[in-house]
Amino acid sequence: MNILEKPTIHPYIPIAIGVITVALSAIFVKLANAEAEIIAFYRMFFSVLIMAPIFFWKYTAELKQLTRRDWAFSSIAGIFLAFHFILWFDSLNYTSVASSTVLVTLQPLFAFAGTYFFFKERLSMKTIISGLIAIGGSILISWGDFKISGTALYGDMLALIACALVTAYLLFGQDVRKRLSLVTYTFVVYGISTVTLFFYVLIKGGSFGPYPANEWLWFLLLAIVPNLLGHTLFNWSLKYVSTNVISIAILFEPIGAAVLAFYVFNEHLIATQVVGGSIVIAGIMLFVIDFKKLLSIFRKKPLDF
Repeated sequence: MNILEKPTIHPYIPIAIGVITVALSAIFVKLANAEAEIIAFYRMFFSVLIMAPIFFWKYTAELKQLTRRDWAFSSIAGIFLAFHFILWFDSLNYTSVASSTVLVTLQPLFAFAGTYFFFKERLSMKTIISGLIAIGGSILISWGDFKISGTALYGDMLALIACALVTAYLLFGQDVRKRLSLVTYTFVVYGISTVTLFFYVLIKGGSFGPYPANEWLWFLLLAIVPNLLGHTLFNWSLKYVSTNVISIAILFEPIGAAVLAFYVFNEHLIATQVVGGSIVIAGIMLFVIDFKKLLSIFRKKPLDF
C-alpha cells in the first residue's frame, strides 16, 4: 500500500464494491431475454456512448500516438473481447452462474500459458502446481455438470473458451495500453468491439430492437455497473494496493455471483460445484500470490485510517 499518500477512504471498500459490481454482470445477463450477441453489443455500445463525451473532450490527441501495429493489435484485442462476451453470455444459457463465473476466473492461468508459448517465459514449480490444482477443480466442476446434463457441460466449455478469448484480448492489448491513458485505450478497444458485434449481429440476422423497457434497463446496467463502475474502482484502488490484491479480490466474483444467483434465480449449488470451485480459486490464489512480498507488506507499518 502506498504509505506516502493516504486515500480519502480505505481502498478495500471500493475493491469490495468493485467485486460486487462485476459479480452482477452474470445476473444482468440472465435477467435479459435477448440473444447473447445482442446483449454483448448493447453492453459495449452503451459503454462507448457514455465514454464518448469524456474522450472527445480531453483525449483525442492521444490517437496520434497509435502506430499501424498499435491499431492492428487494438483491433485484434477488440475482436477477441467481442467474442469473449458472446460465448460467456451464451454459456449462461446452458450452465449455472456459479460454474460459468468460476471457469472464467481461470484467466490468470490462460495468460501465463500465453506468455509461455508466445514470449517464452519460464514455468516455475509454483506455477505448474497451481495450474494443475486449478485445472483439477475445473474438471471436477465439468464432471459434476455433465452428470446433471450434457447441455451444462456444453455451457462449461463455452465459458472456458470465453476465458481463453479474454486472455488473448489482454495479451494483445497490454503493449498498446502502456503508451495510452486508460480512457483512450478503453474507448478504442471498446469501439472496435462494438463494431465487431454490430456486424456479427447483422450477419447472423439478429434484431437490434425494439425490445421491452426492462431489456434496455439490463443493457444499460451492464454497461454502467460492471463495465464502467467496476473496472474504474479497481483502477482507482491500484494507486494504493498491489495488482495482486486486485487479482485476489476478483477471485471472489464467482462467490458473489453464486450467492446472488441463489436469491435471484434460486440456483442451488451441487457438491462438485462447491468443491471444484473452491479448488479452482485455491489454485489461482496460489498462482497470483507472491508470498515473499505478502510477508514484507505485513511487516510494514499500516496506514492509519
